[in-house]
Amino acid sequence: MISPRRILLWHVHGSWTTAFVQGPHRYLLPVTDERGPWGLGRCGRDWPNAEEVTVGALRDIEVDVIVLQRPEEIDLAHRWLGRRPGVDIPAVYVEHNTPRPSAALTAHPMAERTDIPVVHVTHFNEVMWDNGTAPTRVIPHGIVDPGELYTGELPHGVALINEPMRRGRITGSDLLTRFAREGPVDLYGIGAQDFRPQGPTAHPVNGIADLRQSALHPEMAKRRVYLHTARWTSLGLSLLEAMHLGMPVVALATTEAVSAVPPEAGALSTDVTALTTRFRELLHEPDLAVLAGKSGRQFALEHYGLESFLHRWDRLLAEITE
Repeated sequence: MISPRRILLWHVHGSWTTAFVQGPHRYLLPVTDERGPWGLGRCGRDWPNAEEVTVGALRDIEVDVIVLQRPEEIDLAHRWLGRRPGVDIPAVYVEHNTPRPSAALTAHPMAERTDIPVVHVTHFNEVMWDNGTAPTRVIPHGIVDPGELYTGELPHGVALINEPMRRGRITGSDLLTRFAREGPVDLYGIGAQDFRPQGPTAHPVNGIADLRQSALHPEMAKRRVYLHTARWTSLGLSLLEAMHLGMPVVALATTEAVSAVPPEAGALSTDVTALTTRFRELLHEPDLAVLAGKSGRQFALEHYGLESFLHRWDRLLAEITE
């Protein structure tokens, strides 16, 4: 029997939090007057188990555990609760990102602490960060299954990239023009509407908009192929969402994608020519695209299902609070 706990966490990564707050606990999200990065609250998300709490009210709530996601949250929690994370109150630190500026040689912000476990969302993250003496755990992503919505009625590729111009080579935004030689590419995400391809393309790269998941998933599922071009990222949740939707995926074989995408789900390679060739095949062979998408969905359900994600978190929360 799971004992519900009062968990303080900040709204940092919306897609990850959507899965995390599906558990049986009471999830407390700080909210500030300006609704800035330290107090977004739910920000309009449909999270029934999540409760917005003003900073002034936090001292009157008996928080059981803190889920940290940014180094600054340690001092914020101390000021707002009057208790020190890892010392006076159990805490974990969720690491969503790959190390920067240098791969493998960057020390994690928690590297010198032994009282706050670091939870990596991928095995790639854990092995690339210098975790120092911090205890570590890997809890892979879990996805709220949107259902097998794939129709592939539009012979387009689709990518989901936030800030594609600013993040350029990191997200592989520059590679979209290579795929656009074979067919149209539709781009969603924050700042997608401002994307401008460098140089002419045979087909357009359409920067569309940033949509909420409820509107985004059906639009993604209309496109025939999902493109994952990130060179340096932990593991794009949109890739896993696309696989859950039943979409075939063409992905750059970097970071955790090599474990998340089986070959039968579409294509996985660092050879961009091989990827664009496969992209063309899937665009013109809808039956082949459907079969690849079904394989990807089955793999995603088995390896990135919500139930196992929540179960792993419940076990960890029990360990650190009991």
